[in-house]
Amino acid sequence: MASRFTQIYDAVYDAAGKDYRAEARRLTELVTRHGSSGGRTLLDVACGTGRHLEHLARDFDAVGLDIDPEMLAIAQRRLPDTELHEADMRRFDLQRTFDIVTCLFSAIGYMQTGEELRAAVATMARHLAPGGLLFLEPWIFPEQFDEGHFEALLVDEPQLKIARIGRSRRRGDGCTVVMHFLVATPQDTEFFEEQIQMGLFTHAQYEMALTAAGLSVTFDSAGLMGRGLFIGIKGR
Repeated sequence: MASRFTQIYDAVYDAAGKDYRAEARRLTELVTRHGSSGGRTLLDVACGTGRHLEHLARDFDAVGLDIDPEMLAIAQRRLPDTELHEADMRRFDLQRTFDIVTCLFSAIGYMQTGEELRAAVATMARHLAPGGLLFLEPWIFPEQFDEGHFEALLVDEPQLKIARIGRSRRRGDGCTVVMHFLVATPQDTEFFEEQIQMGLFTHAQYEMALTAAGLSVTFDSAGLMGRGLFIGIKGR
């Protein structure tokens, strides 16, 4: 993720109305409902700037992991006492297991191929303790993709104004999300563009990746933010 977007990331998603506190509360309820290995250790994969972690850390012994060092730097400032790791979700090895592993906010969509999806899920599953839970929030399914979809968002803070226009285009088994930003502060105004490549995986592909990793699978259709939530359970 480009550094300029990283600097305004939290402001953009706050303006979009993302409720990290409510999502963390819902996740905690799902942990209680589905049971786990009995412990309270949690690994948040693709933790970004730590917005879920800051709430999850109140109920769990939480650790974060992300591939982006600039995102992790923001997370570390937010959570100075939390253990954070810079690593790729497809091949990290923390030399320990957790009772709960999460991969939220559709971060799994950054995987470009089915092979990458399976590698990431298998790596996360290897970090689960027996009886542990993997929560995987999918990116949109192919049949839900709206070709040509575009949307606008406005950040209107006293010292920061942002206009974002986002467009999506289908690209084979994936899509390209193009975001145009106009950002103004009291000192300057600038324009920049971000392009993000996302994989479009079917429900069956997610489920097969989870079962191939040795997990039993259930799907919560409501999920945390309306995209559903796969829950993988590791056998004891």
